Amino acid sequence: MKQRSLEIDKTSLPFSLVNISRINVLILLVLLIGAIVVLFPLLVVIKTSFTSPKDSFTFANYQAAWHRGNFLLAFANSTLVALGVTALQIVTSALAGYALARLKFKGQQAVLLLILTTLVIPFQLLVIPVFVILKWAHLINSYWSLILPTAANGFGIFLMRQYFASIPIELEEAAALDGANRLQILMRIMLPLSRPALVTLFLFTFIGEWNDLFKPLVFTTRPELRTVQLALSEFQEQFTSDWSLLMAAVVIATIPVLILFLIGQKQLIQGIGSTGIKN
Repeated sequence: MKQRSLEIDKTSLPFSLVNISRINVLILLVLLIGAIVVLFPLLVVIKTSFTSPKDSFTFANYQAAWHRGNFLLAFANSTLVALGVTALQIVTSALAGYALARLKFKGQQAVLLLILTTLVIPFQLLVIPVFVILKWAHLINSYWSLILPTAANGFGIFLMRQYFASIPIELEEAAALDGANRLQILMRIMLPLSRPALVTLFLFTFIGEWNDLFKPLVFTTRPELRTVQLALSEFQEQFTSDWSLLMAAVVIATIPVLILFLIGQKQLIQGIGSTGIKN
């Protein structure tokens, strides 16, 4: 009986391997089809951007799009705004996230719930009161009108709170015994250990601000404050019939955030995967 059962196991083993191989092939085919569906529009955009009116390969579209769209000024404005918003969000998210993760106070869960509630409120609903406040402070048509409205974000606070909660509290207790205060513990222990979360917050915030069209469209009218997305929008209206030129402008506007994502993708995956460890 023992020998027979072993023979049965040996004969059933190849079938299991065959089934697993078929499942793997099926998963691979589904992923391949999904990749083709996602990448096909991008390939069309890139191909069109290199096509001349005579259907020949050329780089002239990129040179013409760069100068006609004045992308040098737009890149400078978008970089300044995105870095300003990102820096403020990192500061506010780190401070608020640490307080919610480590400090015990009355109404803590209510505050966290209120912060999470802000995630479902679109910014467009708040544009009128925000515009009134910015106008009252004489900040319309300035860089501050593009930076301050999104200086704090519920997603960033929740992200940092979750990551801080995953760090062993014994590290803080040891630092406190050595005489470190809360701010020193945050700056010298918590933030260095939270690099994946900080990189994740940086990428999400920077890319979101780089791709934002709504704020520049509503809060600015001066040409010298034009951002990449606003320049791209105006470029599309001006050169709608020239698809090669328009696609070249789209690629130019996409390259910086694509490079940034490729550089930080490892930390991004690690940061997102570490935010649900503790409640």
